[in-house]
Amino acid sequence: MNWTDLKTRAAACQKLASLFAQNPNRAEEFSARHGDMLFDYSKTHIGEDDRALLIQMASDADLEDRRAAMFGGQKINETEDRAVLHTALRNLSDDAILVDGKDVMPSVRDTRDRMAAFSEAVRTGALQGQGGAITDVVNIGIGGSDLGPAMAVLALAPYHDGPRVHFVSNVDGADVADTLRGLDPATTLVIVASKTFTTIETMTNARTAQAWMATVVKDTGAQFAALSTAEEKTAEFGIPSAHVFGFEDWVGGRYSLWGPIGLSLMIAIGADDFTDFLRGAYDMDCHFRDAPLADNLPVLLALVGVWNNQGCGHATRAVLPYDQRLTRLPAYFQQLEMESNGKSVAMDGTSLEVNSGPVVWGEPGTNGQHAFYQLIHQGTRVIPCEFMVARAGHEADLGHQHELLVANCLAQSEALMVGRSLKEATDIMAQRGLSGDELDRQARHRVFPGDRPSTTLVYPKLTPFVLGQIIALYEHRVFVEGVMLGINSYDQWGVELGKELANALTPVLRGEASDAEKDSSTRLLLDYLRS
Repeated sequence: MNWTDLKTRAAACQKLASLFAQNPNRAEEFSARHGDMLFDYSKTHIGEDDRALLIQMASDADLEDRRAAMFGGQKINETEDRAVLHTALRNLSDDAILVDGKDVMPSVRDTRDRMAAFSEAVRTGALQGQGGAITDVVNIGIGGSDLGPAMAVLALAPYHDGPRVHFVSNVDGADVADTLRGLDPATTLVIVASKTFTTIETMTNARTAQAWMATVVKDTGAQFAALSTAEEKTAEFGIPSAHVFGFEDWVGGRYSLWGPIGLSLMIAIGADDFTDFLRGAYDMDCHFRDAPLADNLPVLLALVGVWNNQGCGHATRAVLPYDQRLTRLPAYFQQLEMESNGKSVAMDGTSLEVNSGPVVWGEPGTNGQHAFYQLIHQGTRVIPCEFMVARAGHEADLGHQHELLVANCLAQSEALMVGRSLKEATDIMAQRGLSGDELDRQARHRVFPGDRPSTTLVYPKLTPFVLGQIIALYEHRVFVEGVMLGINSYDQWGVELGKELANALTPVLRGEASDAEKDSSTRLLLDYLRS
């Protein structure tokens, strides 16, 4: 990879105002459409030659071949010797997908059908609790087993016509206690999401929920479901096999929303809308697989990310959906990006030549404007922003509020680009009657440097189909960036060390083991906590 050329070009890039002045058609030429979705990246510092270099870099990294390998079921997760086939969970074609010579699609379709039947039984009352029809569903998981469904259930609130859905993830007892308070054990279904059924946070919360339910319900297992492949363990927990939905090792946690991990979402919105959600993701899969690199939304989004991070050296990116129901989307993308591409070692075991993935963070607009946008606009570090907004909201009678929302979104990207010069600020303050040194002092506080990059993704309305498109778009963006960096985006060894140490510290906290081998800081903290 020619990272030196990329950094050189990024260092010499023109200002945004110059790029637009030189090319009256820049907005059209530096945007791309897929269906009813528009991706505008014209407010970045990428010029025509820069884009050509980025596309060449992606091609030199064998992106097309790696993409074909992923969709074809090859074991591109090399450190774990696994295929990467979350795309199979939303494959709505009749095509076979082979792993080790076996078509995985019959099993995928069977599990999807079982999920649909189960969710319909819960939604219609055919499957009841001891106290009658299920009124509440509690999903217990962590990481991808929580972030994905929690995000999607909130995002698709207008489509809810099933039981209320709640989520528990933190091993902090406050999470499960606050969630269960006010619910009726006799009409609550608990879903435990853990592939191995050994995840310590999830199983601790599951046992707490089981004890809570047992105060009222005789057969607690009948009101539990498991998203797991460990059937022996789910049986020991008392969960009937008809309530157990497994998934293969070629589905990573942060990519698992499309299958059994999405059961809580399916119960909330119904199987038909869940299928529409899959259809949106499948649509983006087809676009990513077939569109030329220069017109490919996931590729272009990734190239912008590589330009900003590895080229310009901007260490963070802000995801800013102007859609209140996407409140959890930045956190979902945070895990997707940082757990996937937060690596320092290439596939061949060598150290990376450049920084890996950026810090991803954000909040929905307009709330963020009254929180951290000050830093984005006038801070000393440049933070590339990724805006999202719908053409229309679901609340037809509140169209005036949606107009205000859209106006704010467009205004923020415009303000980041154009800024405000010292002369403009001085003129404004002079009109307010200031003069002399005080005029200069006050004006300088109102200068906006501008020339700060952003992209904007516009979609028609936040439907199940569109949400599927957006999530798949970002999943493939992560894949492209990982390929260009030469890393494995599908393992997460960095998660393991803390787990191992936590397991070792638990008996120390209880006084059942010695802390002699711990460092002095850890011993100090242990002494204080135990006292």
